[in-house]
Amino acid sequence: MNASVPALTPTTRALAWCLHLLIIGLLALAAVRAAVDGLPHAGAVAAAAAACGLVYAAGPFLPRVRLSRPLAAWWLAAVGAGWLVLLALSADAVWVAFPLYFLQLHLLSRRASLAAVAATAVAAITGFAAHAGSFGAAVAIGPVLGAAVAVAVVWGYQALYRESEQRRRLIEELTATRADLARAQHTAGVLAERERLAREIHDTLAQGLSSIQLLLRAAERALPGRADSAVRHVAAARQAAMDNLAEARRFVAALTPPDLEGTTLADALERLCATTSARHRITARFHSTGDLTPLPTAYEVALLRIAQSALANTVRHSGATRAEVTLSHLGDHIALDVIDNGCGFATDGLPAPDPASGGFGLPSMRARVDALEGTLTIESAPGHGTALAAQFPLHQPTESEARP
Repeated sequence: MNASVPALTPTTRALAWCLHLLIIGLLALAAVRAAVDGLPHAGAVAAAAAACGLVYAAGPFLPRVRLSRPLAAWWLAAVGAGWLVLLALSADAVWVAFPLYFLQLHLLSRRASLAAVAATAVAAITGFAAHAGSFGAAVAIGPVLGAAVAVAVVWGYQALYRESEQRRRLIEELTATRADLARAQHTAGVLAERERLAREIHDTLAQGLSSIQLLLRAAERALPGRADSAVRHVAAARQAAMDNLAEARRFVAALTPPDLEGTTLADALERLCATTSARHRITARFHSTGDLTPLPTAYEVALLRIAQSALANTVRHSGATRAEVTLSHLGDHIALDVIDNGCGFATDGLPAPDPASGGFGLPSMRARVDALEGTLTIESAPGHGTALAAQFPLHQPTESEARP
């Protein structure tokens, strides 16, 4: 019932009111039958029924009874004492034992409630036998059967409630876990897209801006004495700006790079070498070996971006005068090699990437290679140039492989 202590198993308001009405109705029935039957002590029966009803009605309205299990047990003992007085006066009070079973099972602990139910059943049997003037199996069957039904119903209800609570907690944990998983997936998606955009920006816009900077610096050095050379540098810078504007529009829309539209990867790499040679003081040449078959778009984009980044690093940092770009078909692998005759560097002493000084090229290449289960090898030493080799297995990459 709702008037019990908070630690008890909650019940619905309908069940609590049914129990209230049942007890009050049975007490009233005992008083009415005593008056109708003309018992000499009908007034005492009515008074005992009223007193028991008042003690019972006080329980739900006493805050201490609600909050304290010992006080609830004392209140239950007072209700039981009033019922025993009524039972001594009227045999009809034996029916009140049935709702008392539910009250005791709900208010007391399991062990104490069993003892209280057994004592109430014995009192009901004894009182009814005393009023009947005889004892038989029929006298005991009613109270004992009612006690067994009450125990089964209450314990079954408590077991169902515990299982329901456990399921509710599991559902709450599952809901919380799904929400955490959704947040984690959202965060992973944001980071993956941010990484994709970072690689695209580095391999297109950043390299293009660097090339424009070098061209404009060369034009500045050519002025005023070599105006024709300065004009060529400015025109090359303008063309680089136009190319990078097209790249920016397309990678924002997640489209194929313009260098690969309507052409093969080999042709795109050959144009890249020609453009690099025309814009900078370096001779970049392209070679292809093997039977170059069409590749999945993810491989072509990765190989083109790696070549762009490698040549941009060669132009900016190596001081090389010659670079060789080779695309090779190796049976079940496709390989890209970029070799220059520049100053080289110590591969074990690379600085950490920095927004001011750069250093994002090699990590970007490794990310692209790892996404497609390929390998990236870099061989270099101070004064001996640099050789970069990227290899990919020839199988159709999944979407998760294409975007780490």
